[in-house]
Amino acid sequence: MAEKLATKKMLTLDLAKQLAAAAEAEARKNNWNVVIALVDDGGHLVYLQRLDDTQYASIDVATRKAQTAIAFKRPSKIFEDATAAGKVAVLSLPIISLEGGVPLVVEGKMIGAVGVSGVTSQQDGVVAKAAVDELAKIVGG
Repeated sequence: MAEKLATKKMLTLDLAKQLAAAAEAEARKNNWNVVIALVDDGGHLVYLQRLDDTQYASIDVATRKAQTAIAFKRPSKIFEDATAAGKVAVLSLPIISLEGGVPLVVEGKMIGAVGVSGVTSQQDGVVAKAAVDELAKIVGG
């Protein structure tokens, strides 16, 4: 029976904390106060970190950026760019159309996503990229 069960890579709490630490280091290096949210492949929150003095509204925004990235299997920046180009129909989707949400991919499979909010969307994207880069170091990619 066990051989019929699928196995998959997953975003564990320990891994989420490690990725958040890399994102936090990038934010602190730039003196940016942000919220860092990590969700699993179903969009469920695994870990959330709010740096001191970050506005509380960023808790929801960071989480929704991560959920957008995993739900649509692409960075949330795609939707920001589409909106900026006048493709406002994307606004009817259950998304947040701001940069800062990025899928986490291991061996071609999405294990979750990171979302960052607190500064400009471009700066949020820089912080999110630090988490993605850390994942690449961990998995050797």
